[in-house]
Amino acid sequence: MVSTPGHESGLREGNALGKLVGMAVAFKHTSRRIGLSFLGIGMAMMCMVAAAYADEDAIVSTEWLEANLNDPSLVIIEVSVVPGVYERGHIPGAVNVVWHTDLVDPVIRDIASPEAFQALVRRAGVNEDSTVVLYGDNNNWFAAWGAWVFEIYGIADVRLLNGSRSLWEAEGRPLSTQTATPAPGDFTVTSSRQDELRAFRDDVLAIVNGEVDSSIIDIRSVAEYEGTIFAPEGFQELAIRAGHIPGAVNVPWSQAVNADGTFKSVEELTALYGAVGIDGSKPVVVYCRIGERSSHTWFVLHRLLGFEVAQYDGSWTEWGNSVGVPIANPAGTVWGAN
Repeated sequence: MVSTPGHESGLREGNALGKLVGMAVAFKHTSRRIGLSFLGIGMAMMCMVAAAYADEDAIVSTEWLEANLNDPSLVIIEVSVVPGVYERGHIPGAVNVVWHTDLVDPVIRDIASPEAFQALVRRAGVNEDSTVVLYGDNNNWFAAWGAWVFEIYGIADVRLLNGSRSLWEAEGRPLSTQTATPAPGDFTVTSSRQDELRAFRDDVLAIVNGEVDSSIIDIRSVAEYEGTIFAPEGFQELAIRAGHIPGAVNVPWSQAVNADGTFKSVEELTALYGAVGIDGSKPVVVYCRIGERSSHTWFVLHRLLGFEVAQYDGSWTEWGNSVGVPIANPAGTVWGAN
């Protein structure tokens, strides 16, 4: 195992606490003059330290990753969807995994089978004790899908690069055009957590019908949620109906990240989801159009906030095309109508 980003963040927080204590000491005499206790100021200032993510090892910074590129226990995997991105240049040592063919079944609409997944990660050099860092284009949408599948099949230490490929490139960090050829790994799939981390149509229908007490989050754009549009412009996967699953609240995935693509703080994320009643008090199901964007929100809620979350990867292209399930369509759109 490599030195953890949690340790890295702990050092940062330790340094921050040290600075705060120093500031408190400097204010000691002033506080006496205005009637405030040194302890009171110290406590107030320590509260300014940002809360840690539920899983401090869920993400790594670009600085940490560059510093650990040569660690033999680290496996870096790029999961991008735009053709040619990996070949144009990738993080040195990164293995290319193609979402359309490697992480999903090419014939059945499903995630990769246990056998296919095991063969994939062994080719990528993943061992039982490897630390796996995933990153990609599109703000890590498909890398987050990878993290979801990796966790389903029991990869113990899988993380996302905070800020995705975009931040790595924006900071001018090294890229390579050399295809990685790692030694075969020995990871073995021994179990599946699909029952815990994945939701199917009938699971969601049970929530809609009031048979199961869980929340549903639609992480698509407001226009998709309201039914004003069927899908973002240029996307081919469509549904015959527009709108959203009844009872679902709308929190677009992009609201969970900063302008540079890095994840927002615990306080910001807690406020964001708490505003629509998502506070971790009951299970949550997330969905989007085909499951790629909702993987990002699944990662935020599950790994960063520690909530009980399942992804409905059938998402709107299944629900909106299904016979016998209800929809909510505030915009009143009808397929094919002007």
